[in-house]
Amino acid sequence: MSIIIGIDHGYYAIKTAHCSFPAGLTSYGEHEPYTRQGLLEFGGCFFVCGSGRQPIQRDKTANDNYYLLTLAAIAKELEQYRLFTASLCLSVGLPLSWVGSQRESFRQYLMQNETIRFRFNGNLFQLRIVGCKVYPQGYAAIVQQLADFEGEHLLADIGNGTMNLLYLTDSQPQESRCWTEKIGVNQCMIRAKEAVLRRFGSKISDSTVEQILRTGTAKIDADYLACIREVASGYVAELFAALRSYEYDPATTHLTIVGGGGQLVKHFGSYDPEQVTIVDDICAAAKGYEYMAYRQMLRG
Repeated sequence: MSIIIGIDHGYYAIKTAHCSFPAGLTSYGEHEPYTRQGLLEFGGCFFVCGSGRQPIQRDKTANDNYYLLTLAAIAKELEQYRLFTASLCLSVGLPLSWVGSQRESFRQYLMQNETIRFRFNGNLFQLRIVGCKVYPQGYAAIVQQLADFEGEHLLADIGNGTMNLLYLTDSQPQESRCWTEKIGVNQCMIRAKEAVLRRFGSKISDSTVEQILRTGTAKIDADYLACIREVASGYVAELFAALRSYEYDPATTHLTIVGGGGQLVKHFGSYDPEQVTIVDDICAAAKGYEYMAYRQMLRG
């Protein structure tokens, strides 16, 4: 029997049902680095997974990065069960409006090797990939709660690189009303760093800005904090303006936000909490992929 592993391939982070790590990848070629943390050995080469992030790219199959990060994600998930030999079915996602055109190429990309042998964090994995399911990424995050989606709903999946929108009517997805916008959280990050540089003439680290966007605050100078909060508030206002351009009306439509952008809205937005739901679980999409794959296998 094969094991289903759901993986959410974000630009900022890779998530499984139980793990999350930054989507960065550093190649060391044939030279083994000193660090063992996040160390992947595959095909005679060494890679360190988990620092930095991936560039925004429409086609995730353009290079080997997401394949290698997939191996790291599988290893992290299996390590929890001390399982190093297994047959797997991968369950993954793509932005709503890209699924139709990229589903098959992404599936073939992730299944390029049926049998895989690699080391991660010093552990040897010997795996067989027997299948790969590709689903809409935003929809997967709420699929287990569909019974609650009565009336008109707008699902906004706000990630690091894109915002994906989907309308649902009485729990039914309206496939003709889905869009992908390049207005992800990374744009807010860039603007915040530029604002600090212009106003104070100094640079601020990505990690500090990320903490403020994620939690609403950080232990830094009050003027710096106010500057970043001002940028974040303006960015969230732009998000809601974009939603309105796609006919979002808070008086008649319940808004559900998934992805990292939900924390921005929570800390810097102005909204009616009765009409807006923010899903805090960053692993919700990966869990949804597994749920959808299990249901499909049971039906089959």
